[in-house]
Amino acid sequence: MLHVPTPALQPAYHAAKTHVSLAGLGIALPPYQMRQDDVLAAARDLFAEKYPSFERLVPAFENAGVDTRYSVLPIEWFSEQHGWADRGAVYLKAATALFQDAATAALSDAGIEADAVDIIVTVSSTGIATPTLEAQAHKAMGFRADVQRVPVFGLGCAGGVTGLAIARRLAAAQPGATVLMVAVEACSLAFRNDRLQKADVIATVLFGDGAAAAVLTSGAGEGAVTLANGHEHLWPDTLPIMGWDVDETGLGVVFDRSIPAFVQESFRTAVTTMLGAAGLRPDQIDRFVCHPGGTKVVEAIEATMSLPSGSLDCERATLRAAGNMSAPTALFVLKRVMDAGHSGTMALCALGPGFTASLLPLTVHR
Repeated sequence: MLHVPTPALQPAYHAAKTHVSLAGLGIALPPYQMRQDDVLAAARDLFAEKYPSFERLVPAFENAGVDTRYSVLPIEWFSEQHGWADRGAVYLKAATALFQDAATAALSDAGIEADAVDIIVTVSSTGIATPTLEAQAHKAMGFRADVQRVPVFGLGCAGGVTGLAIARRLAAAQPGATVLMVAVEACSLAFRNDRLQKADVIATVLFGDGAAAAVLTSGAGEGAVTLANGHEHLWPDTLPIMGWDVDETGLGVVFDRSIPAFVQESFRTAVTTMLGAAGLRPDQIDRFVCHPGGTKVVEAIEATMSLPSGSLDCERATLRAAGNMSAPTALFVLKRVMDAGHSGTMALCALGPGFTASLLPLTVHR
């Protein structure tokens, strides 16, 4: 008897025959640039008296590999006490503006108007907006009334890669669709001067704000950049490594000191497994494109993947120029890699709360 696929299976059936292309990529930074030495001076003013061990953490500022980062607010704002209400109000306004800037840049790069977008995937973990950010930006952007919206929360630093993988699956499931993925983070709003925890100081060393967006198109033909299915690997019993504490004042960073060692010990096995699921081996990857969680994390990735020391140069350059922006950062690195003229088979990868590794294979044709 002839088997006819059910409607629920038809999208996956079509997806196997559909190529998904990265048609456009855009990035955006907020207006306030902060030099690392200025951040150190401000942190010393805030923490030195209350945190006796602060001076022992000063080398972390000096050796973080961050020269500048950008914030949605001037540095003076962080010396005052803030709660959920004012943090949320700033997030709503600033994250919406970053969404619009990054989305506009990506659409312009793709040569596509906003009313051609069929699906929007919005990734953010540093604030709460209901209606969500793509709804906040809807009128100004000129999206259609029937645009499909997929907001995603809680992916942290892995959000850019996993968000792109979600967008890729949606594009493949609807041949001919145009999908916009936007990752927006305002990490600075989680700054806490009321907590005396080392993780908060390290977050001050590394994190900045930013947004990145990608336009994906699907159809029968390959584009200049084609995306394969994304994959994830979650390690059991690792919930305390990275994430948020939530209390009456706001979000408090969870950023365990074990992360670099964990990466060096565990990352290669996870990457090999995910590449295997994609039909690839590590030696078939021409360029790993990695989220630079910090200098030590970048060094750990190079070591565990047997990459030449210093080969993740675009990762280090992104970290120096803008810090760790959480979810958007991997896409900042991808743009830098592509602008530098790299081509071939690549693996876009990041680590985030869970503790989770996320990987998306892609091919850049030149």
